[in-house]
Amino acid sequence: MRLKISLLKEPKHQELVSCVGWNTAEELYSCSDDHQIVKWNLLTSETSQIVKLPDDIYPIDLHWFPKSLGIKKQTQAESFVLTSSDGKFHLISKLGRVEKSVEAHCGAVLAGRWNYEGTALVTVGEDGQIKIWSKTGMLRSTLAQQGTPVYSVAWGPDSEKVLYTAGKQLIIKPLQPNAKVLQWKAHDGIILKVDWNSVNDLILSAGEDCKYKVWDSYGRPLYSSQPHEHPITSVAWAPDGELFAVGSFHTLRLCDKTGWSYALEKPNTGSIFNITWSIDGTQIAGACGNGHVVFAHVVEQRWEWKDFQVTLTKRRTMQVRNVLNDAVDLLEFRDRVIKASLNYAHLVVSTSLQCYVFSTKNWNTPLIFDLKEGTVSLILQAERHFLLVDGGGIYLYSYDGRFLSSPKFPGMRTDILNAQTVSLSNDTIAIKDKADEKVIFLFEASTGKPLGDGKLLSHKNEILEIALDQKGLTNDRKIAFIDKNRDLCITSVKRFGKEEQIIKLGTMVHTLAWSDTCNILCGLQDTRFTVWYYPNTVYVDRDILPKTLYERDASEFSKNPHIVSFVGNQVTIRRADGSLIHISISPYPAILHEYVSSSKWEDAVRLCRFVKEQTMWACLAAMAVANRDMTTAEIAYAAIGEIDKVQYINSIKNLPSKESKMAHILMFSGNIQEAEMVLLQAGLVYQAIQININLYNWERALELAVKYKTHVDTVLAYRQKFLETFGKQETNKRYLQYAEGLEIDWEKIKAKIEMEITKERERSSSSQPSKNIGLMH
Repeated sequence: MRLKISLLKEPKHQELVSCVGWNTAEELYSCSDDHQIVKWNLLTSETSQIVKLPDDIYPIDLHWFPKSLGIKKQTQAESFVLTSSDGKFHLISKLGRVEKSVEAHCGAVLAGRWNYEGTALVTVGEDGQIKIWSKTGMLRSTLAQQGTPVYSVAWGPDSEKVLYTAGKQLIIKPLQPNAKVLQWKAHDGIILKVDWNSVNDLILSAGEDCKYKVWDSYGRPLYSSQPHEHPITSVAWAPDGELFAVGSFHTLRLCDKTGWSYALEKPNTGSIFNITWSIDGTQIAGACGNGHVVFAHVVEQRWEWKDFQVTLTKRRTMQVRNVLNDAVDLLEFRDRVIKASLNYAHLVVSTSLQCYVFSTKNWNTPLIFDLKEGTVSLILQAERHFLLVDGGGIYLYSYDGRFLSSPKFPGMRTDILNAQTVSLSNDTIAIKDKADEKVIFLFEASTGKPLGDGKLLSHKNEILEIALDQKGLTNDRKIAFIDKNRDLCITSVKRFGKEEQIIKLGTMVHTLAWSDTCNILCGLQDTRFTVWYYPNTVYVDRDILPKTLYERDASEFSKNPHIVSFVGNQVTIRRADGSLIHISISPYPAILHEYVSSSKWEDAVRLCRFVKEQTMWACLAAMAVANRDMTTAEIAYAAIGEIDKVQYINSIKNLPSKESKMAHILMFSGNIQEAEMVLLQAGLVYQAIQININLYNWERALELAVKYKTHVDTVLAYRQKFLETFGKQETNKRYLQYAEGLEIDWEKIKAKIEMEITKERERSSSSQPSKNIGLMH
């Protein structure tokens, strides 16, 4: 990725340009110390003077009023705020009429910023004051006051906090009085510029110590650059939070959100005092010290999938290269490319007006449809369909261009969604809530309606990243997520009535990805790269989970690596310095998944015998129990030396009725309540009581016996025997109450138990022939 710079031969302004701001994706306003406001039209390459300000007004900062979200095609802001050296800020219409001038600070007003909703304006000045104003320019409050000038200010993503500079310190102050203020030393020189992104919640700062830094919202350092030759005079996040730009003397740099640099340009600009990104995130404008306005386009972005590499060579041209046979295709577009995604044998490209869908089998005839809104901020793909996110909503389309659904939920803000907070599979859409970060919304892909009974998935901690598995049946769909404590959890997506268990898979996990070909999960844990070959094991037999993992040392990936993709058995990881590392994992677990999904149990056993690996046998054991194939489970458990489980499976095989077998398989997986329910529904009350006795679940055993008025003496007899074994006295009031005056006759009880077992055998043998008769007919 690099920047394509365009700079006029002669500057349009006579003096230094102090600030610039995009009105639309093709229209920019610039202000200069020559008191002129100039409008630049990039489509026609024309410039025109909008207004000449009075000679005593030297503009310092400009910020357009935010666009109203969700109104079709309204991509134009109508007015902007301009702060100036005379202590005032001015509300100016896009035609150049000064609507209002407000006395704001003693000395210059150094920065002014609208919040994301456009309901409030914050200004900071040389007098060290931070003031909040209403939309119409009425003073609401003085948020803070200090002895040094405040050079820069930014709103927090939720418009509840304000970040500002204080010399070498950064301060985050919430609008609520008495809320905790966060303050830390950020640079060794005065901080000149800050920016806070609403999508990734990260902070940028630039200082006179010639460094730029990236921080999280708690003030923890994530990246610090090497010192440059000159002070860093400007920084700005791209709207989607994936990139940022840095400006200095004769320097413009494009960086990834983790800090490493994509490109460095050295335009003849003087110092770049202000950088702003266009609304669609494809280009940058910079206000230069020598009167120029510099424009830079982001080009040469790359997308890779299997044998294909797609590169954006120009604004409207892509090059597709097949690395196997070196075949090259050129894709031309009518408008400039804004976003693209390459996955599942399809390339989806959104331009400013249309969406193109290419199949990797045929690059010549794309499917084209018009977009509802202008700017797409995110494209996600699954095997059957893809998702587009823009300012107005979330839209799901099939690869043949058919609109499928548009999920909605209360308080939805699509401008802050990214690939970590939205996940898509063939049947489900998952979206992390921004208002309550412990909640995940789940939707049916085909209808856009809430999944199951409409219950939300909620966790006890804030959730950072979510990912749906991609294969298998809808009923078995699982979602994995990382929470604030860096715990990796997994849970079932289908939610009907009963609360689904959220189970912890691992700790200190920083990044995760599901394979696109089968349900294998990989993640980077502290110092290890871990692959969960069959994450479902936690629902079947948690004891053997460690045996189903593959682990390797991750120190080679350095600090803060990130998993980019998991295609087939190839995992791509990006290190903190921007370099990509490719890891191949064993292909056998994926083949095993394939055999099991098509019930080829003999082939699965044969594969495990061929590979001779414990992880494979452990995965097969868990898969067999999950699919109720106890013969295969027995072979697999024997292979990993779990003798007690082999014996238990053998005992299950000898049970008289299929209900009993089913119940014991459920108990094997730890689902005791479900096992009990199966037996009670089949009318096997004694067997339901017996499993509770075997588990020493005495309260429940007595409760069932009393409720069904049967085997109360059996429960009391087993309880008495249990207490005698440990030399204890009965203290449970319910047991004392029922044991009063009751003589325990073991002969009688044994006869009753024998009778129950005989009854069960007779039932199952009588139900067997009737099935056969049905078949014979």
